[in-house]
Amino acid sequence: MFTLPELPYDYDGLGKYISKDIMVLHHDKHHQTYVDKLNAAIDSAPELKGRSVEELLIGINDAPDSVRQAVINHGGGHYNHSLFWQWMSPNGGGEPTGELAAALVEKYGSYQEFVDQFTTKSLAVFGSGWTWLQPDLDIITTANQDNPLIQGLEAPLLGLDVWEHAYYLDYKNKRDDYVKSWWNVVNWDFVSERFGIHN
Repeated sequence: MFTLPELPYDYDGLGKYISKDIMVLHHDKHHQTYVDKLNAAIDSAPELKGRSVEELLIGINDAPDSVRQAVINHGGGHYNHSLFWQWMSPNGGGEPTGELAAALVEKYGSYQEFVDQFTTKSLAVFGSGWTWLQPDLDIITTANQDNPLIQGLEAPLLGLDVWEHAYYLDYKNKRDDYVKSWWNVVNWDFVSERFGIHN
């Protein structure tokens, strides 16, 4: 049985950038629903029991047709959000340091150019989806709760949820304001740790 992970900070820990109301709704309602529906899908496909969510997504083609889309939707939702909470921190923001900072500058010319390109792709996602920074520092997007693992790619270093439920209570339909604010809570220590695993 998959379970909802606890937030690594208080619901109001992200302050003015992402409100307590958003975090309660996003974590306790939306993420919990992904967990519940993933468990229901696995219950109906016993051959999948005992696999981690990463194993389910990497091996998505092994899932029975009857539950494959449910595992993509809800397994993806569980995986994506479990990381998303860690990609934010009350002590976040600023800029990365060390090897990650140097690598981003090498690839994009400057940290700000990286932010600009990541932001542009986030704003260009049609409907609901995610923006990802990959271990090779490419920026990609996926629709709905899809993610790089489902596409046969490596696990992401960083991801941004651009579903409306991630920001609508605070920012209404202004995704650009949400994305701009989100940079103030990015947990670069966690991103750097993930980058270090690949380098």
